[in-house]
Amino acid sequence: MNIVLVGLSHRTAPVEIRERFSFPVEKMGDALYRLKSNPLIEEGIILSTCNRVEVCAVVKDTRAGLEAVKDFLIQSYSGVSRESLEPCFYMHTASNCLRHLFRVASSLDSMILGEPQILGQIKDAFDQGILHKTTGVILNKVFKKAISVAKRVRTETRIAESAVSVSYAAVELAKKIFGKLTEKSVLLIGAGEMAELAARHFKSSGVLSISFANRSYDRALELSKDLGGIPVKFEDFHVEMASSDIVLCSTGAPDYVIKSEEVSKVIGIRQNRPIFFIDISVPRNIDPKINDLDNVFLYDIDDLQISVETNIKLREKEALKAEGIITEEIERFARWFKSLDAVPMIVALKDRAEEIRIAELEKLSGRLGSLTKAQREALDGLTSAIVNKLLHSPLTVLKQEVHSTNGNMMLEATRRLFDLEEILARPEKEKKQDPEGPLT
Repeated sequence: MNIVLVGLSHRTAPVEIRERFSFPVEKMGDALYRLKSNPLIEEGIILSTCNRVEVCAVVKDTRAGLEAVKDFLIQSYSGVSRESLEPCFYMHTASNCLRHLFRVASSLDSMILGEPQILGQIKDAFDQGILHKTTGVILNKVFKKAISVAKRVRTETRIAESAVSVSYAAVELAKKIFGKLTEKSVLLIGAGEMAELAARHFKSSGVLSISFANRSYDRALELSKDLGGIPVKFEDFHVEMASSDIVLCSTGAPDYVIKSEEVSKVIGIRQNRPIFFIDISVPRNIDPKINDLDNVFLYDIDDLQISVETNIKLREKEALKAEGIITEEIERFARWFKSLDAVPMIVALKDRAEEIRIAELEKLSGRLGSLTKAQREALDGLTSAIVNKLLHSPLTVLKQEVHSTNGNMMLEATRRLFDLEEILARPEKEKKQDPEGPLT
């Protein structure tokens, strides 16, 4: 059996192509059924996110299997020519497939290095495969290992620490100034995408309250309803500032919306309690002179961008540690996967020995005449013990050597020495013995 992966992502395909290959949850069962119905494919899992669609499969033949998976993706959606899609696909096999999957699960291949969402999406894809019975021994092991590798990367590196988006950086800076945000109130002036993202980060940080002021009051109402905040009419935001510990401004206005003299009055009303301003507007919406006021802290988008760039470099440094962990885990997995080659040989060798033992007992029974039940059991036990003792050393060596550079040669020698060709060719259901579990 061979592991293969075919996919496209934000690195290889524009969004207008990626969006055509989305597999919604309600259609995942049908898609997995179609994938598994191909006789070349033994097991399969589909990972579908906004930034990537990938199919990981266990196939009988690597080259034919890769083409089968690629055909499945192309045939899943009409309106896109094969010629335009071919350059968008990437294909991986064997250890390269494992490395890619482990890197994806560990968010080393994400648009934002270290983002946490991809691990949950990997788990969801695995759950769908199990639900629709398209996984087996190999993919179950592969995806469990991918999830454990990702968890190890997050535990042993700092790849998920520090803000790498302007919106999140604003929240992190607020935490540095105030410590915990659980007793702090936030005012957002403007309700664009970055302001909304910041609001969600503030919400997840447990702020006491969030108020939304926007030129379109309907938009303020919409965000307030969505995030459990308080809508404020745009002309009233100056009043709201007095009760706000954190003010984030992103209005897109051509000039200053918040001026120094207004903030001076607000500080007086607040009795010099600190207030933190975040200006993520271009051009700036907050007069930089407010920084001269006591207990006023102002950061603009350049300040936040410097913080983001510093944090990105930190994550990139931690990513090198993560790559080392992944290499180590691939080597461990390769040992297990290679051991699967020995399983059919061990089963065949045990079957061959058992068939010979039974055949010789049958020959002997005619010459010995009638035996009591106790005598038959004793004879059966004796011959079984002899066979097991004879096989113990060959089986032990086979399990050990399959991991070495001589592993394939050892398997071939076993096949020829014990004449196992015919048994190995039997259908699985005709094989009698079962090895002692997966080799490690």
